[in-house]
Amino acid sequence: MRTRLDDIDKRILYYLRVDARNTTAPMIAEEVDVSAATIRNRIGQLEERGVIQGYHADIDYETAEGKLMNIFLCNAPTSLDDVVARVLQVPGVVHVRSTMTGRENLHVQAIGDDTGELTRIKRELAELGLDIEDEGLVNGEYYRPYDQYGPAETHDRSPLTDVMSLSGGAEVIEIPVMEDAPLAERTVEEAVGEGILSEDVLVIAVEREDDVITPRGGTALRVGDVVTVLSREGVQDDLLEAFTGLSSTR
Repeated sequence: MRTRLDDIDKRILYYLRVDARNTTAPMIAEEVDVSAATIRNRIGQLEERGVIQGYHADIDYETAEGKLMNIFLCNAPTSLDDVVARVLQVPGVVHVRSTMTGRENLHVQAIGDDTGELTRIKRELAELGLDIEDEGLVNGEYYRPYDQYGPAETHDRSPLTDVMSLSGGAEVIEIPVMEDAPLAERTVEEAVGEGILSEDVLVIAVEREDDVITPRGGTALRVGDVVTVLSREGVQDDLLEAFTGLSSTR
């Protein structure tokens, strides 16, 4: 099942992909301009929904003990779910990736002390019914985060974390309250009374750290809050400026 990600979720995934071990919630919070508690809460939600499926050490087995790493490109003619479970039971296999189409629909990564052990693994894979189309020793592995989930330096970015268009031109948005926002530390009632927010704007919810608040007129909007807003006129520059302090951000 697909999970809809907003901009905060994407930035979290970006920075965890850069360096999950040394990246902390406060570090991400500073980049995204929300609280560290909000980041921790979002990470927990991403884990629960299966978007983040685990944190794994990137091990150089050749450096560790001089071992060989091999990749086998295989054709699995039977059900992939069934065969993957059996392949992972082969001693020496450390990673399996399945693809949707093509003959090389199963990529098996294995570790061996020498070529003899890699030959044994190859034989056991063949005994499971896999046709090995190609193979080779792995010389190195390289990763980079998905740039569309990253900060402004990697792609054009809006401060909006989510947008939903409704009939009649209305839009529901999620947007963080940034440090220079004119409505920061003002109540909803004050923001409307001072003309910072239009009367056509309805504040629906406020996500603050681990809590989701149903706002009232006396609810203060704080820096770091992620606010859900219904704008009957759609998203206008003055609405974005109220939350960000930027004159034109869309």
